[in-house]
Amino acid sequence: MTKAEKHKEICERLYKIYVAKNKDYGDSFGEGFKEYGLIMPAIRMDDKLSRYKQLIKHEAEVKDETITDTLLDLANYCIMTIIEIENKD
Repeated sequence: MTKAEKHKEICERLYKIYVAKNKDYGDSFGEGFKEYGLIMPAIRMDDKLSRYKQLIKHEAEVKDETITDTLLDLANYCIMTIIEIENKD
């Protein structure tokens, strides 16, 4: 598999995660963005980055929270923030 193909596969995983989490949580990200603006996604991304740093240093106690899962969540937060910024315009 080429890196371009791997990139596409990861983006498809991101989409599936996004759809599933929106089904579970509704548009809580969009609603939070409308209420708090750009600070809200910054806080969520900072939380994920902190989690990533902890996982690098220590094995997770919660076994379903991997470094990859954390990075996928972080990537989706970045994409969702872009969506909200572009929807504002």
